[in-house]
Amino acid sequence: MLYYFGQYLQQFWGPARLLSSFAVLIAVALYAGFFSALTIIPKLYNFMPHDRGREFTANAAQAKGKPTGTGSIFITLFVIVCFLFIPMDLYQSLILALTWLTMLTGFLDDRSVTSWGEYRKALLDLIISVTTAFVLLFWAKNSSTDGKIYFWLPFITHQVAVNEVVYIIITTIMIWASINTTNCTDGVDGLSATLVLIALFTLGAVLYFIMGHTNISAYLLVPHIEDGARWGAMLFALAGVVMGYLWHNAFPSKCLMGDAGSRALGYFIGACVMICGNPFMILATSSIIFINGGMGLLKVALLRFFKIRIFSKITFPLHDHMRNNKGWSPTQVLLKFVMMQILITSVLIGIFFKIR
Repeated sequence: MLYYFGQYLQQFWGPARLLSSFAVLIAVALYAGFFSALTIIPKLYNFMPHDRGREFTANAAQAKGKPTGTGSIFITLFVIVCFLFIPMDLYQSLILALTWLTMLTGFLDDRSVTSWGEYRKALLDLIISVTTAFVLLFWAKNSSTDGKIYFWLPFITHQVAVNEVVYIIITTIMIWASINTTNCTDGVDGLSATLVLIALFTLGAVLYFIMGHTNISAYLLVPHIEDGARWGAMLFALAGVVMGYLWHNAFPSKCLMGDAGSRALGYFIGACVMICGNPFMILATSSIIFINGGMGLLKVALLRFFKIRIFSKITFPLHDHMRNNKGWSPTQVLLKFVMMQILITSVLIGIFFKIR
């Protein structure tokens, strides 16, 4: 809305053209998201469900009774900020709607007296992931000059054509895994939100500064995404509301995002990784999230369905193992995991874009 308002006003007042600049819109969306979440979240504590404690969780006692499901607040604010400040086409609007829907499924579980159960939530995740895969399939075909779908991969100069069925499968797995690993990482005050911020800023910078820029993308031999600035602006808007939430979630937390927040954040990260056109980008943005939460999912799946036992001496999510077995404090878990992710992100971004 602000973008089009700026275009209209500039015929009467020249400086109004700045409202059509994506650099300005990113700054406005980032700050609007931060201050709106910072202000509104505490005012709605009484309307949120309260944490009932989770079995086998290291800090279950400390979390019990705190407002949870506040992800429903900052994800809704994210949707509002995007519509107010960022020009979006059909595909951005659909991904935004699916992000909110993912949040809603998590929030309904947060407020439910009895848990929805693993299989029910997994089925909902699968439906949302498959739907998103088809949305991104049409977006990729529409964005391509020849109507085909391509990946750009590490260490390969040219783009690689991808079969549509293969694309659907990879995208579905990527989004499903990102939803669930991010959800599993939400167990230490500030941990999930901080790791997600690294992913959001990384993807936002890639889509806006690199792939959204014609000359820079050509120089680095990666595809140019015409609407990369729009996707990048959405990522920075989401980073803003997450920072507003993190202000209240920093140790010792006053509120929890719940499944409403973690599932939606994981969804949007997974979708934006596929928008980048390089599935391996998830390693640069979320490797610690995948190790922390994903290895536990793998361990349970192998044992439950194939009777294969792995990592028998390691507790997952890994943050629980470090607290229970290594004596790390919540602050140590947060800082050390974040430092590891920053180191991984710095190295892999350099490798992905320069060694081609």
